[in-house]
Amino acid sequence: MKRLFLPGFILAALAAVALSGCATDLKPHETTGLPSLSFQNKALNPRNGGQLVEADSLRPGDIILTAENGLNSVGIRLATLSPVSHAAVYMGNEQVAEAVGSGIRRRSLTALMNEEATIVAFRHPDITMEQADRINLFAARHDGKKYNYLGVMLQAPFALERRMCELPLVPSLVRDFCIRGIAAIQLGLGRNDQFFCSQFVLEAYRSAGLPLTDADPRLINPGDLLHMREGDVPSVRIHKPLRYVGHLKSAPDIVAADQSQR
Repeated sequence: MKRLFLPGFILAALAAVALSGCATDLKPHETTGLPSLSFQNKALNPRNGGQLVEADSLRPGDIILTAENGLNSVGIRLATLSPVSHAAVYMGNEQVAEAVGSGIRRRSLTALMNEEATIVAFRHPDITMEQADRINLFAARHDGKKYNYLGVMLQAPFALERRMCELPLVPSLVRDFCIRGIAAIQLGLGRNDQFFCSQFVLEAYRSAGLPLTDADPRLINPGDLLHMREGDVPSVRIHKPLRYVGHLKSAPDIVAADQSQR
């Protein structure tokens, strides 16, 4: 039994490493300008640290990523290998729009702060007030519509299979093509009037004429949105990296880092 167990254990460990994935990309080095291998940042805080911000730092159209302590959130984070499990968009007037199990809804920023354990905000560098208004109109038009349960169910097997596309040293173009190909097979055709959380954010931006990526919004999870930030390695090709606004609520390590900078 021992002879059979050890090889099996090793194979299982290798498979776990392979499935964990770690997207990479060649980017110019900050000082030399020579090509340098960059790895996807699995941490929630940016590589140069983090900062705590107040609600008045937010602007309409900002993308809000969150995580809570419940089993559902933990399951999503494990499946997607990400520190976030939910995405929403800031509407202004301390309101966010989001897709949850009960459907598309608005939630107050106060409720968000009370119910989520971690909250971080990002901003598209080119968003205009007119485009933010279009995002608000999209959210208002879909308010109360049903949640995309089928899309979430299909995300589970897709989240595992796509890891083979995100192995280290896989070129970004190959990775993008691979993920989209698997998505076309795994996700099939879906409805365009029901959304899960990150899909809702992607569709809202697309409706405003400011698409974050040309990839199918149904293959994007909250972790993918996180990796669209500046200085990170996105899993799929994007148009512009998102700027880090700050943490509205976070773990003690971000608090300590922010206080040490003041």
